[in-house]
Amino acid sequence: MKKNLIAFFILLFSVYTTFAQLQSPDQFLGYQLGDKYTPHYKIAAYFNEAAKQKPSVMKLEQYGVTNEGRPLLLAFISSAEHIQNLEDIRKNNLRLSGLLKDKPGDVNAPTIVWLSYNVHGNEASSSEAAMKMLYELLQPSSTQTQDWLKNTVVIIDPCLNPDGRDRYVNWQNSVAGKMPDDNPAAREHSEPWPGGRVNHYYFDLNRDWVWQTQRETQARLKKYHEWMPQIHCDYHEQGINSPYYFAPAAEPFHEVITGWQRSFQNIIGRNHARYFDAKGWLYFTKEIFDLFYPAYGDTYPLYNGAIGMTYEQAGNSSSGVAIIKDDGEILTLKDRIAHHFTTGMSTVEMASQYNKKLLEEYRKFFDDARNNGVGEYKTYVITTTNTAKIKALQQFFDNNGIQYGSVSGTAVKGYNYITGKEETFTANNSLAVSSYQPQATLVKVMFEPHSKLVDSVTYDITAWSLPYVYGVQTYAVKEKLAVSAYTAPVSKSYAGTSAYGYLIGYNSFDDARLLAALLNSGVKTRFAEKDFTCNATTYKKGTLIVLRNGNENKIAQMLSLVKQYNGTIAEVSGGFMESGFDFGSDKVHFIKKPRVAILAGKDVSAGSMGEAWFLFDQQLNYPATVINSDEVNAVTLKGFDVLVIPDGNYKLFTDKDAAADFKSWIMQGGRIITIEGATNQLAKADWGIKLKKSDDEEKKDDKNTYAAVKRYEDREREGIADFIPGSIYKVQLDDSHPLAFGYPNYYFTLKQNGDVYEFMKEGWNVGVIKQDAQVAGFVGSHLKEKIKDGTVIGQVDMGRGSIIYFAEDPLFRNFWENGKLLFANAVFLTGSKNQE
Repeated sequence: MKKNLIAFFILLFSVYTTFAQLQSPDQFLGYQLGDKYTPHYKIAAYFNEAAKQKPSVMKLEQYGVTNEGRPLLLAFISSAEHIQNLEDIRKNNLRLSGLLKDKPGDVNAPTIVWLSYNVHGNEASSSEAAMKMLYELLQPSSTQTQDWLKNTVVIIDPCLNPDGRDRYVNWQNSVAGKMPDDNPAAREHSEPWPGGRVNHYYFDLNRDWVWQTQRETQARLKKYHEWMPQIHCDYHEQGINSPYYFAPAAEPFHEVITGWQRSFQNIIGRNHARYFDAKGWLYFTKEIFDLFYPAYGDTYPLYNGAIGMTYEQAGNSSSGVAIIKDDGEILTLKDRIAHHFTTGMSTVEMASQYNKKLLEEYRKFFDDARNNGVGEYKTYVITTTNTAKIKALQQFFDNNGIQYGSVSGTAVKGYNYITGKEETFTANNSLAVSSYQPQATLVKVMFEPHSKLVDSVTYDITAWSLPYVYGVQTYAVKEKLAVSAYTAPVSKSYAGTSAYGYLIGYNSFDDARLLAALLNSGVKTRFAEKDFTCNATTYKKGTLIVLRNGNENKIAQMLSLVKQYNGTIAEVSGGFMESGFDFGSDKVHFIKKPRVAILAGKDVSAGSMGEAWFLFDQQLNYPATVINSDEVNAVTLKGFDVLVIPDGNYKLFTDKDAAADFKSWIMQGGRIITIEGATNQLAKADWGIKLKKSDDEEKKDDKNTYAAVKRYEDREREGIADFIPGSIYKVQLDDSHPLAFGYPNYYFTLKQNGDVYEFMKEGWNVGVIKQDAQVAGFVGSHLKEKIKDGTVIGQVDMGRGSIIYFAEDPLFRNFWENGKLLFANAVFLTGSKNQE
């Protein structure tokens, strides 16, 4: 009787909470959605209120916090029965993917639909639409919606980028008047630098899915892999004059995308079109937004078995609350909300209608991966012995749910990523990844030496293979090798506290982080310019040297830091070397702790600046002062040794007075590090480096009288001859130069421009591209002829100072791991000789 009474009250409570009155967003906020932009804290408050009012049909979870302390939220909405069994549904979903193996998965389960809003903070209508979406899904009076929820669990992330959103919204609300000004020239349509698109460190979170460099992405992807939805929708905004975009996507599709994933894009697109046609709303499909690069909110879910889609509404940061378009129509925030809301509801509808098929195809995706592997290569073997790089790769695999182990064997044949040839190699407890696993599709995408492009007009970079990103010797093997459990090698370097001195290995970014920590701690540190032999062991150039003399009170702290950063260390009993230079030689350089500044402001690429800022602040843990580019002068520069000049468009190179102050500072010992566009400007301003011209630019083509006659419809394709969306090139390094310490005599760079610089007679050509150096990715025919026989990494001495320049971005989106040591060397090692 008692049990029956308890059950009755539970049922009564469930019915009450299901039909409890939830305030609409308009009622809760005190204004209509679309009248103004809603700060993130109010969005979070509305979701919390909904969860409190509707606990039987909604669950709210905080899965992380942003850099600025704002909560990251997930709302789960479904029928009362599904919410009660939410954990069982989650586990069943993982069983269908083969990631949970306790028992078989059941396809008679709800479809998981994940809706992601506002990854770009200044594409702000989508978080407003998220509140409208939540309210509609929770309405018990909507029988149609409640029927859909019988077959679905809808997961809503109302704002992936709260810091960026609030940067935009707070600015927008601070400049808006009582009535919106729809004149495009109005202040409210001109967002100031750095804009709200990016997160706290100015990273584009929609390029970070697979790399997971940012805390927002890391927290979200941890939760994503706990659920692995069947459908994922990513909400965006584009130029104000564009109609709405929805699936199906544009070519190129990556070849691994299945027939079902392609066909369902058409199914769902036609349903969206039905609603838009009824309203007379314009839209487009199959253009611009392709499915290739793996770090987007549509491609990453596709490579993880889901139907991944991008939805793009006209709007973005220039829209304000209302703006006049080129056709004279007024685009309002309410319009934008309505459009996003419509595709959201249409998505849930199709997920419900195709519930069984979606789950069957989802299971098939993973069954095929486990049983057959994906792609030509079946095993990827990483033979590098660099423990720091192995550890970084393992972290990447763990973050993405990729299974790995080890293989051993002699005379194994595979594709050598370094030489580009099939070769025989030996594996000895080498880190290995098999293609026979649930994540086989993602494994192929991330390891493939050459990505197959069916259309060269693409939205982002076209090459990203992990061996080049991490700089590790890897072989792709066509056989299925036996992969056993991996045991990481244990470091066996030990040192006491009473030695004459200590030798610390330097061949990874972790070693650069250790060097930064030593300098921060006041440990006097030197490095060797040449290889040397001590105690019958040969030490490479760049090896760090810490002597007891001058560090008497720092030795214990130094040893602790070496352990913390997993460094390798050896004791020495004296300064006399068996071969090479002794510790008192001028070929052994003292490292002065550099005072570093980074330029920021309207002249600067926010993304490029953010990469450097993040590296110093979060990874090197080394102080770097951020200064505005328009405030650079002789006085501000006086307090710094190193100035990082990110990609941008600067006045200081062309303004006569500013340039004079700048050169004077360098002559007195200052050092600048220029990246991409900053290097290009430096060359054009005659600072000691010159852009290399292609053969076509050297001589005018007068052979074809009709060369300039082109078809209008081919204008997009004509442009790709000068297009390089991201291609990998092999760079030959002068590994005797401090910039290249820790590297072999080569490096793989990601080129996104055609800039190559002439070989310098009065400087150091540290990294050069020779002929036939392209390794992977697309390069336009005109640029292919230009990108050869030139310098891309160099140093020019100027008085007591120097210019270090990079034609490309060695910190690209913070995922190009193998470039970070180059950048650190530019900061810590290249100025040491001049500073002694």
